[in-house]
Amino acid sequence: MKRRTFIQNTSLATIGIMATTPILNAMEKYRDVVIGHGTHKYKVDLNWGALNSSYYPVNDCHEMVQDSKGRILLLTNHTKNNVIVYDKSGKLIEVWGTDYPGAHGLTLKNENGTDMLYISDNSRHEVIKTTIDGKVVKIFPYPKESGKYASKDLYIPTETAVADNGDVYVADGYGEQYIMHYNAQGELLNVFGGKGSEDHLFNNAHGICIDTRNNQAPTLLITARQQNKLKRFSMDGDFIESYNLPGAFICRPVISGNHIYLATIWSGDGGEGTGFVSILDENNQLISAPGGAAPTYENGILNKMHQELKIFHHPHDVCVDDEENLYVAQWNSGKTYPIKLNRV
Repeated sequence: MKRRTFIQNTSLATIGIMATTPILNAMEKYRDVVIGHGTHKYKVDLNWGALNSSYYPVNDCHEMVQDSKGRILLLTNHTKNNVIVYDKSGKLIEVWGTDYPGAHGLTLKNENGTDMLYISDNSRHEVIKTTIDGKVVKIFPYPKESGKYASKDLYIPTETAVADNGDVYVADGYGEQYIMHYNAQGELLNVFGGKGSEDHLFNNAHGICIDTRNNQAPTLLITARQQNKLKRFSMDGDFIESYNLPGAFICRPVISGNHIYLATIWSGDGGEGTGFVSILDENNQLISAPGGAAPTYENGILNKMHQELKIFHHPHDVCVDDEENLYVAQWNSGKTYPIKLNRV
């Protein structure tokens, strides 16, 4: 509580003081530029969420979510403040968390009217369920009972998805590439996936979400990042179909309305310091790529994508707020704070 009181009473919390870096200098020329294509265009806000990094540092900005109060939560693997909570204008509200050195995945699920968080920690090799203010509720440890892992360090979870019945799906995106399916009590129900290039297997199962668009029966959308593919599975782990996104190394899928939003951490051939945002429509077609080339299809096949504007440096997640603005968290971007894209 002392930590939160300090934030509320000090002006240092709202002063955006960041060291000048080559990355920030390169981005400066894109201040207030409009990016994107078709129906999904955005004005770039480079100042959003910038804090005094001496007090509220970030390392990798891995993921972001919006809670039921409209606040924006950022997850970083800096153990001085793993979770930074903003309002939509970018003003700091509070920080918490010092126990998550591998903080990577952040999933929010409203459970019986209460917001809960699921943090995938790839250094602790486990998933931690917490309240919205950081109290630990449950830990999903490394799944020794699965029989898939010779040791704990081979299990490196990157993301979770939580069904309405409380079932939890964990993507082992940096480990053996399996998907773990638990019930709400933490009992392992099923394991599917694994390493490989076949349809039902993964090369970097980095992100996972549950697709309930158009009142259809829910399915799982899982990224195969190194394959430039988004794969669809049944809730029981049966492969259904995949969507090819050549040149787009996609992180987790985020669904808002009828669209899918994906941070694209590298573009083209996976070049260093690249990336853009991918937006798919209700037919799972790429319709806008803020920061990337305009998407074009020939005979139903997407032409290879690439970064067109050097605005982003390894985008790792996209948060879509209740006004359809985007917040882009970035990995390995010189410890920069997120970029906001205001819908126009």
